[in-house]
Amino acid sequence: MAYIGKTPTAAPLTSSDVADNIITLAKMAGGTDGNIITYDASGDPAVVATGSDGQVLTSTGAGSPPAFEAASGGNFIKITTETISANTASVTFDGDFSSTYKNYFVIGSAIRTDDAGPNLRMRFRVSSADLTSSYYIWTQNTVRVEDSTGAMEEDNNAEKSDYLKLSSTFSTGNDHDGHSAKRAWNFNFHLHDPLNTSYMKYYFGSGHHTYDNGNDVWYYHHHIGGTYYASAAALTGFTIYPSAGNFDAGTISLFGLKH
Repeated sequence: MAYIGKTPTAAPLTSSDVADNIITLAKMAGGTDGNIITYDASGDPAVVATGSDGQVLTSTGAGSPPAFEAASGGNFIKITTETISANTASVTFDGDFSSTYKNYFVIGSAIRTDDAGPNLRMRFRVSSADLTSSYYIWTQNTVRVEDSTGAMEEDNNAEKSDYLKLSSTFSTGNDHDGHSAKRAWNFNFHLHDPLNTSYMKYYFGSGHHTYDNGNDVWYYHHHIGGTYYASAAALTGFTIYPSAGNFDAGTISLFGLKH
């Protein structure tokens, strides 16, 4: 700036020389996309470096700027979900168990098959291979209600076989008595400490579905059951499959539970 006469003595600005709310974003120095302005341990302005996708901003304690870090896991966390497509022979989870969680919970939703009346089965996996020896000792209690009369029946089954039976026979056709609502099978079950090498492996679960006996008589089934597999080997996963035909649709999700 030009002056007539003597150049005035420079004097530093103070906060009172700058009116409130007149520094616009355009007047601020440029920075890095995603950085966040903060203050360092000396009270001077600083920036928090941009984090990665999925990270959250967390406190790092007094006298330290916050930081982007991986979200800490809770006591009940979804690990993975398998979405079932048509003509799928089986669904396998393998390599998802870890020391982070002691027990695991599995939820199956809207499971459908292309066969008229299969049952659902499962096998444990060790070293990424299905266990097919006849060491599964399982029980299943099923309550069955006939839909037109409300008559109730109960079945109890127990068996030693080369698979674990997750359900009784079920039907997943497109309609029922002229209704467009589709039928499906839904379930949930626990796997108890699958990585332990001192004990046999245990399962407990329940599910429900509808069933057509072939004579246009329909039933609602609800069942609970459990099993143990006579081996102490650490499991790496499990495989779920229908006794006949292929899967047609549905989702199966695996959750970890800390203990």
